[in-house]
Amino acid sequence: MTMTVQALTLRPAALALLAALAFSPLAGLARADDLPAIGCEAGDKIDGTSAAGALKQINAAGYTDVTELKKGCSNTWDALAMKDGVATHVSLSPQGVVRPQGD
Repeated sequence: MTMTVQALTLRPAALALLAALAFSPLAGLARADDLPAIGCEAGDKIDGTSAAGALKQINAAGYTDVTELKKGCSNTWDALAMKDGVATHVSLSPQGVVRPQGD
């Protein structure tokens, strides 16, 4: 079997590409259809609460320096905040209850 010079020069490049893909940090990641759904479901009802209102309630509960304020599909607001000099994750329920996450 005879090979052209072009075929010989492409082969190492192709092998290098395959090796790079095989050892890529992305090689072990799960496929999208293997992951849980992200986002709200079609039937989820999102209430009309605002970030400004949530911030006001979290501050009223004694938390300061509120950052990363996000609302979830369950209408719960989550944030990172300070209380008594300690950074903690905090949540505000749809019923208006503010508490450290995990409690």
